[in-house]
Formats: sequence, C-alpha cells, structure tokens
Amino acid sequence: MEILISGYSGFVGSHLTDALKMHTLLGLDISKNDTVESHFNWNNLHRVPNYDAVIHLAGKAHDTANTADPESYFEVNLGLTQKIFDHFIQSSAKIFIFFSSVKAVADSVDQNILEENAAPNPLTPYGQSKLAAENYILGKKLPSEKKVYIFRPAMIHGPGNKGNLNLLFGIVQKGIPYPLGAFPNERSFMSVDNLTFLIEKILRSNIPSGVYNVCDDEPLSTLVVVELMYRSLGRKARIMNIHKSIIQRLASVGDYVGIPFNTERLKKMTESYVVSNKKIKAALAIKALPLNANDGMLKTITSFI
Repeated sequence: MEILISGYSGFVGSHLTDALKMHTLLGLDISKNDTVESHFNWNNLHRVPNYDAVIHLAGKAHDTANTADPESYFEVNLGLTQKIFDHFIQSSAKIFIFFSSVKAVADSVDQNILEENAAPNPLTPYGQSKLAAENYILGKKLPSEKKVYIFRPAMIHGPGNKGNLNLLFGIVQKGIPYPLGAFPNERSFMSVDNLTFLIEKILRSNIPSGVYNVCDDEPLSTLVVVELMYRSLGRKARIMNIHKSIIQRLASVGDYVGIPFNTERLKKMTESYVVSNKKIKAALAIKALPLNANDGMLKTITSFI
C-alpha cells in the first residue's frame, strides 16, 4: 500500500514507520527524516501523489504545565485535521485513521470503565480540540467506498517514550522511595507494539467506520508500574505510604513554586482511568493483543536504562 502518515517524525510515528516499512510511506510533517519515501510539509499537501490510506498522527499534545495558549490546541488539532481530512475526501484513498484521545471524552473516569458510547465532556482545551476534530470528521458525508476510523488511545508508551513514565523512572533510579503508596489506582495504557499491531490489522481489514478505544487488555496500577521499574533495575521495591493529605499539600506548593511535582502531575500519577477495548477486538475478531500490559510496560521501562 501507499500510506500517508502525518506527524511521522514523532514518537508514535517513528514506531509506525518502522512497523509499516514493507509499504510505500509518504510523510507529512514539519520536520524531515529518512524513514519515508517522500516528505511533504503542510504548505505543499496539494502536491502529495495518490495514496491508499492516511494515518493522521500530527497534533498538539496536552501541556501538563498548563502554559499553552488554549487557542493553539484548536489551530493544530482541529485545523490540521480539517486540512488533511478534506484532502482525503477528494483523493482516491480508501482509509483514514485519526488519532484522537480518550481525553476527548472524559478527563476522569472514577469507578467506571470508559466505553465508546460515553457522552463526551472534555474539560481541557486539549480534549475539546480533539473532540472538535472528531465532530468535523463525523459530520462529513463519506463516499461509500471510504472508511474512517477514529482511535481514542489511552496513554501510549514504548521505547523512546518521554513524559510521566520517564519522570517516575528517574525517581526510582535515583533510589528515592516512591512516596505515593497510599494512592491505589487502576489505569489503562497502550503499548506502542500493540498499537502498531492494531493499525496493521485495520489496514488489512474491512471493519465498519467508527470510533474505537485502543488500549492494552489489562489495566495496571501505578504501584505495579513502580514495582516493574524496581525489577528492571534488579532492586527491591521501596514504596512509602505517606498520608494522602500531606502529599496533596506538597503538590499544592508545587503549583506556586514551579517544581515538576504539582497537583496536575499528582493527578496524572494517581488517578484511576480504565478504558474498554472490547469494541475494536470484536470488530477485528481477536481475543487478545500480542503483548500483555505487564510485558509491554516492562519493555518500555527497560528501554529507559
């Protein structure tokens, strides 16, 4: 196949171009590397030759420090989606895969399991911009031969990952006891290996268009993630059970003095957020993803060393 990938030079894009290298890959991005046959930027999108499928990864990620201009999320996450989706509609391509986010639906899940039919209520400009992009796609009338898949991934991780997992690993690696043992939780993650597996299956299948949650089969608690980090280092886990109220006060201080540990970071590390992937597995007729959540997380953690 000939596949156009936007945002191909990013974390997910680099894994995807490797997984799909048996195809002819066209890259659409602001930066250029040699993992694709041909590179295009957003100003010369009209010059892209015929292709069979689009994977739209490009977007503005959630800024946990909350310093980004809210309008910038819409300029990128909605604006670029409109541009590339309109190009897809006019092209001969048959498949469009858009990377949205579970945050387009809910910022927190509490005790429930997030499914595709949940009523969207994003509270951040990031989630709102992703939902606006989804609505733009779903509001267009599709020619009968075209298929559109909106992916809502849980937190994606893998070798080359940067973000909260790296921060947490840095704490463990320095021998600092993990202080959040009093915060039990369950979170869904998405191993980049399982993600590329699903993409490959989608490209070879003919499942109905629609919105699909994508995540590993099993949720993990942050405490399990910490234990896996200690295991990767060959050390015994050091976990402290400091009272929640003390930790919450410390995080509040971080909001004012600008240290990495703040209320937003605390929430990310301790909240429960469980997502269902039953719909996409049923559509693709698969019982389980190749990597279980523990093994996928351990692979990512080992890559940090």
